[in-house]
Amino acid sequence: MDLQPTLQGKLLSLRPLREDDLEGLFSVACDPLIWELHPARDRYQRPVFEEFFRQAIASKSALAVLDATNGTLIGTSRYALWPDDPDALEIGWTFLARAYWGGVHNAELKRLMLEHAFLFVKRVLFLADSQNHRSRRALAKIGAVAVGSQAGTSGHKNLIYEVRRRA
Repeated sequence: MDLQPTLQGKLLSLRPLREDDLEGLFSVACDPLIWELHPARDRYQRPVFEEFFRQAIASKSALAVLDATNGTLIGTSRYALWPDDPDALEIGWTFLARAYWGGVHNAELKRLMLEHAFLFVKRVLFLADSQNHRSRRALAKIGAVAVGSQAGTSGHKNLIYEVRRRA
């Protein structure tokens, strides 16, 4: 499976995340309100974000999210293989600039990523911190269903959501 595809929608363009995206992506990520409900609430700080960015690049599965109308870098998301299940893939590590919150951009981002994933797997999983009502609401909007939980790194519980490929 291509974990770093180039995908095109009406609102967004997705392409592999590159080293030279650091400054543009940090200019989005430095907004503390993006992280207020996230377990890594300090990710708006440069050193913390740089570690997140290094991990994204190293994953070889991170995508840059661009506004399709003007090419502005507005966020990122990532695929990950799900351990011990060849029919499942995770989508996560997603954030968008606040100007793009409100549903339509996130919905298109997830639709593009789900359509690509379903070429290869039957199930796509998402993790959301149990305290992050914003992420949980966004997952409900795309039809994701809670199917379990696991311990999170923040001491909170992560809820596992699933979207299945339609037959």
